[in-house]
Amino acid sequence: MSLLVVGLSHRSAPVSILERASLSADTQAKLLQDTLAAEPAAEATVLATCNRIELYADVDKFHAGVAELSTLLAQHSGVGLDELTPYLYVHYEDRAVHHLFSVACGLDSMVVGEGQILGQIKDTLALGQDLHTAGRLLNDLFQQALRVGKRAHSETGIDRAGQSLVTFGLEQLAQDTDVETWSKGKKALVIGAGSMSSLAAATLARSGVSEIVIANRTLTRAERLAQILNEPGGTGVAARAVEMVAVGDELTRADVVVSCTGATGLVLTGEAVEDATRGRRDPLFLLDLAMPRDIDAAAHRIPGVRLVDIESLAEASADAPMAADVDQVRGIVSDEVAAFGAAQRAAHITPTVVALRTMAAEVVAGEIARLEGRLPGLDDKQRAEITQTVRRVVDKLLHAPTVRVKQLASEPGGAGYADALRTLFDLDPETVASVSRADLNDADVKNRGRV
Repeated sequence: MSLLVVGLSHRSAPVSILERASLSADTQAKLLQDTLAAEPAAEATVLATCNRIELYADVDKFHAGVAELSTLLAQHSGVGLDELTPYLYVHYEDRAVHHLFSVACGLDSMVVGEGQILGQIKDTLALGQDLHTAGRLLNDLFQQALRVGKRAHSETGIDRAGQSLVTFGLEQLAQDTDVETWSKGKKALVIGAGSMSSLAAATLARSGVSEIVIANRTLTRAERLAQILNEPGGTGVAARAVEMVAVGDELTRADVVVSCTGATGLVLTGEAVEDATRGRRDPLFLLDLAMPRDIDAAAHRIPGVRLVDIESLAEASADAPMAADVDQVRGIVSDEVAAFGAAQRAAHITPTVVALRTMAAEVVAGEIARLEGRLPGLDDKQRAEITQTVRRVVDKLLHAPTVRVKQLASEPGGAGYADALRTLFDLDPETVASVSRADLNDADVKNRGRV
């Protein structure tokens, strides 16, 4: 089995395609279930963010896997396969591992170095675990990706290469003015109460706005976020929650609006924005971090309105300076990919080694039983000494070959050593398979809950 990723991102597709291809939570679950039902895939999970959709799977056939995963992405995204295909990229085996580790470190983000992707990778693994679509390979892969991402942020200055999408968006709104200076005294409206909206609210609070209003379809989630912002010893900003029906009224009072919901349609139409700005003297700043977009692109053309959305952020980040730390992170990624590959290759041969030792133990047991039949007069001490001697002989004969074969198996191309062992010792394939299944079940139990 081999790792395959098929996906599209802000690097391969225009925002208009990403917007149409976005997947709801229910659609992601259905996509994973259908992927496992497809013949080439043994396990799968999907990484879906505002600027990327990637389907990861363990497949037994490369070409069939690419065709099947591409078709499934098209079916569930609602974008026709012919239209979607030119924007899809494919990574296989070590290249797929390298891609995910780079994503985890923020090297492939719209804003290089942003750390939000780690939370999204964590959610991706949790989804695969909850639906039981992520097996040993994907559990190991995504757990390692989280560790690699954390290592990159702790050991390098990758954070200096860029900021979170929220901070970068606010910088684009403020243009040449310092964000804290620009924010001071402004009234903010945050639409949505998910992770990105919560980050936006916290960022706005730290930057010095005077008031934050949280609007969400589920009022209790908005109230919870407002309560956190109002807690003693917190930011000191005045925060309150409102229902979505109050957005129109709040829009007339707000100076800056950040929207990031999971809605499939527009949250703020051009007409609503125009109505809210009619007669006002101060400009209205809009930051749309949703995919598909929450705010009508027509707001760009309304006098007194400045709109920054995912598309304009992509254009602005293309010219962002790269920090020297990026090279150091790339080195970390390369080292971690090599280590992951070696560990996976070594793990691949373990069931065969276990099966070999099991067979040897069975041979010893059979020969001891035959000896007892031929020499029934042996006392317990003699029988135990003979048994221990035979076992030591077998262990010594197997020790060096099994240690060496594990070392060789960890090197590139080492997978063939498992096949050689099975052939040389005529191992029962079902015995090897049963060990693999036991390892997989143990790994699933251990990995669940570790995210």
